[in-house]
Amino acid sequence: MMVKHLGHTDFNTIMASFLSAFENYFVKMPTDYNFYKQRWKAAKVDFNLSYGMFDGDELVGFIIHAIDDRHGERIAFNTGTGVIPKYRGQKIVKSIYDYAISDLKRNGITKSVLEVIIENEKAIKAYEGVGFKICKTFSCFGGELIAGESQVEVQKIAYNEVSWEQIPNQDKYSWDFHYRCLKDGNSNYYNVYSNSILESFFSINSENGTINQLEVLNNQNGNWERLLQAIQSISTQVRIINVDDSLVSKRLAIENAGLKNTVNQYEMELQLGNES
Repeated sequence: MMVKHLGHTDFNTIMASFLSAFENYFVKMPTDYNFYKQRWKAAKVDFNLSYGMFDGDELVGFIIHAIDDRHGERIAFNTGTGVIPKYRGQKIVKSIYDYAISDLKRNGITKSVLEVIIENEKAIKAYEGVGFKICKTFSCFGGELIAGESQVEVQKIAYNEVSWEQIPNQDKYSWDFHYRCLKDGNSNYYNVYSNSILESFFSINSENGTINQLEVLNNQNGNWERLLQAIQSISTQVRIINVDDSLVSKRLAIENAGLKNTVNQYEMELQLGNES
């Protein structure tokens, strides 16, 4: 078997391996190829810096990386790791990383980041064996909002009209929900006003009801409740993925609005430095 980058691998081959690897996963994964084309484009996936284990022509394991410059570092985000069932137990992920880490360093990547479901203990141990360390804990929510009657004005705006430098906690968002990845996704953006004063902001995926970002701009009493009322006025059935557990007020407001905790994840990171 041989590890090589995926830059010359047909997308359909990658997808067939991906869906095989994620069959019977902790959460049900979409199966539409176009969904992943769009998602991975928005996330900035680079198949030349993504890697696969091949047994002859068969792709039996993979690590798919998105690449971007953030917070002064060039980061490779692992947006999908998997091994097809009949090849598991052969330490294929470790073998891919043994190859990938050196190649990432040669290409100027200084840090690698990934997300893993907390219950996936086997994967966590495998990543720790490579050198990854847990750096954040995320909670995910879903269901029907019961935030009460809207008491605010909601104004739809374009992506380039959002004052991103004024939206707090951008360093708390997971990879896919950082504003740099939202630009190429299917999102709508809204400012929320209370008594004609801009109070909060949210972004929602127009196709699946996922709240990509929600933030209050100040700590006035009741502003989280009003923000969730504003969201409810746009969509009652929503998902909020990867809320950083350090943001206690946000988490409590989401729970109080009737959404249920569905799954939890760790963010893990590996500092790479530069290849000398």
